[in-house]
Amino acid sequence: MRISRHGFLATSALVAIAGLSWPLFAAAGAKDDREEAKVRWDLVHFTSFAPPTFEKGGFASAHANDGSTITLTGSGTFEVGEPEEVTGGGMWATFSPSGSVTGSGTYRVRRLIRFDLAPGTIVGTPVIDNIGDKAAAHSGLVALAISYSDGGRGVLFVSCDLPVGTPPSVFEGITASKGFVDYWNRVAPVANVDGNRTAFHIRTEHDDD
Repeated sequence: MRISRHGFLATSALVAIAGLSWPLFAAAGAKDDREEAKVRWDLVHFTSFAPPTFEKGGFASAHANDGSTITLTGSGTFEVGEPEEVTGGGMWATFSPSGSVTGSGTYRVRRLIRFDLAPGTIVGTPVIDNIGDKAAAHSGLVALAISYSDGGRGVLFVSCDLPVGTPPSVFEGITASKGFVDYWNRVAPVANVDGNRTAFHIRTEHDDD
């Protein structure tokens, strides 16, 4: 969700068609008997940049090797250590290198492949979080098995780079595959322009007490 990135390519066609560590996690397969963690992921929409304010309902894009593009909306949840305990999905659209629409529809999350938490928070910043508790927002990387409405299958990677404490090796945005095409080249967010931003919010069973 870092706000100062460059190289953003605005994709309006989709609209037209539609420093904290968390030792609980090493990977999705690492299950802690003391606590179960439920994580919400979102492609976020910035409603303001002064102050920075985000909510659910955003979009993000990535390019394939030939410059073709996939753009997704989406949100959902997964449970660490329980690969089948997933919800969510969103809309998708693909575009040729010239920008013409080549497909569109919805997608559904089928399975958690892996989740790794990264250092990173928005605590102590002026960012307004309209999705969840600001202290529950964290950086990280998730891989989700997804199915597309046209019968295609793929993997969605959602990566979140929050402004405090996240190492520069972590990117902000998404990459995705669809069938044999890998949209591997994420579109980076640009300062003061909506799009290509993500967030994770983490909740444990202990929070319900």
